[in-house]
Amino acid sequence: MVVSVLEEMRIRSLGVIEDAVVELSPGFTAVTGETGAGKTMVVTSLGLLLGGRADPALVRIGAGSAVVEGRITMAPDARAAIRAQEAGAELDDGALLISRTVSAEGRSRAHLGGRTVPVGLLAELADDLVAVHGQTDQQGLLRPARQREALDRYAGHVVVVALEKYGAAYRRLREIASELTELTTRARERAQEADLLRFGVEEVSAAEPQPGEDAELSAEAERLGHAEALASAATLAHAALAGNPEDPEGVEAGTLVAGAQRALDSVAAHDQELAALAARLGEIGILLGDVAGELAGYADNLDADPLRLAAVEERRAVLAHLVRKYGTDIDAVLAWAGQSAARLAELEGDDDRIGELTAERDALRAELSGLGQHLTDLRTEAADRFATAVTAELAELAMPHARVTVAIRQTEVPEADAESGIEIDGRAVAYGPAGADEVELLLAPHPGSPARPIAKGASGGELSRVMLAVEVVFAGSDPVPTYLFDEVDAGVGGKAAVEVGRRLARLARSAQVVVVTHLPQVAAFADRQLLVEKTSDGSVTRSGVTVLEGEDRVRELSRMLAGQEDSELARAHAEELLATARSSQ
Repeated sequence: MVVSVLEEMRIRSLGVIEDAVVELSPGFTAVTGETGAGKTMVVTSLGLLLGGRADPALVRIGAGSAVVEGRITMAPDARAAIRAQEAGAELDDGALLISRTVSAEGRSRAHLGGRTVPVGLLAELADDLVAVHGQTDQQGLLRPARQREALDRYAGHVVVVALEKYGAAYRRLREIASELTELTTRARERAQEADLLRFGVEEVSAAEPQPGEDAELSAEAERLGHAEALASAATLAHAALAGNPEDPEGVEAGTLVAGAQRALDSVAAHDQELAALAARLGEIGILLGDVAGELAGYADNLDADPLRLAAVEERRAVLAHLVRKYGTDIDAVLAWAGQSAARLAELEGDDDRIGELTAERDALRAELSGLGQHLTDLRTEAADRFATAVTAELAELAMPHARVTVAIRQTEVPEADAESGIEIDGRAVAYGPAGADEVELLLAPHPGSPARPIAKGASGGELSRVMLAVEVVFAGSDPVPTYLFDEVDAGVGGKAAVEVGRRLARLARSAQVVVVTHLPQVAAFADRQLLVEKTSDGSVTRSGVTVLEGEDRVRELSRMLAGQEDSELARAHAEELLATARSSQ
């Protein structure tokens, strides 16, 4: 059952296209026309709708932009519909509207269901909507990596799960291997770093500095270096405040303040303001007495010991040495020592870390061997089914004696380098992010011919049919709603072309199929045929799309058969082709 259908594409100012509407329908649609008429505009336009690269060269000369719009009908619960609605798009009467605009300057905009969306979202929806295949895809199928991907796609969910588990273990092993390499290759550098840190930490530890000690010693040195001047100043100040016993006629500040207070106290009862001033003089007298007492104690306790000064200066020199090497002050030195001790512990633990990582690496390699073996077993089982299914399809594509096989191999690593591989079937083999398997499709086109890689053993027409057979097999195991084939029947002719057309018609029973083709044998099997024509008025060239029905379709098939639209023989052959196609459906 077709769950979504590409109903139409509207194209404007794309290449030679002035304004065209490509109306499609469920079933099998063939797109034909003379060489160079612009049939690949269908492929190009659909590629833009599905998030393909926007090339400003696609814009018609003289136009400001090219616009492609598509209308795809789908069920509201289809996966693509749900994802589009999550992005804010809305279905229009059961259809999803997609638009892509490419400006001549190279800017690109995408709209989905009435909302502006990133182009990447269109590409995300593409996997659930349309499978596009052209001759470039045939060339891609020749690469072993693509063949492995094709086999994994056919194998389905079991391989997806196995690959996820294998991939997680593989990534962790790469992380461990990278860390081990860093630890071992930089061992000398890390040892030198450890020696330097160890010396510094031990030097700081031996000095036993205390937080703020450098500031305290600086203050003490300043005091000891000026002890005599400080003592003299304190003595003079004390004498000025409390009097000098050796000068009985001297007047000290305390006596003067007391006299001032007594003078005010005698009249303070007459004025509150003056009473407040007398009280303040009393406070000053008390403060002067306190200061005088502390000055006397300061002078008595001041130590002018030159030995203590020498000891302080020596300690300051030790701390200054540390500050020059490890920080801006002693607090910074202590912070450096703490950080360096932690780093030193880390460096000195490298041997333990290397041992832990080595053990984990060996365990992961053993785990990867098991996961890789499981992947190989799953692929081997799927390969037999895949080869049988593709061979059966080729029999229906006029290759009745062809036989496809899938070779699954691994590359053994030298015994001396066995630790660089994983064990598969008892052998040490190379491995990568997708396992240890190398997958290659082999084709024996005729009885007695050896099975050879399809890149070497298949002609152009045979490769086209192998590609189609592979897609038909995929359609049965991992279907998409719409298939677009761009001249994948190249190199095919005669009876083989008839069988290709017949097989595409059968595929169209369960999916929408659109084929760009030059072969009348293929076009005749289509439910609907579109003609792309190029016209020119001498100054402007345009391409248009016409739906062919009845006599018009017979004339086009005649042209494709013999190059003559009015040839009676060609017309008879075209009518016979159409009759054969109808009877096969």
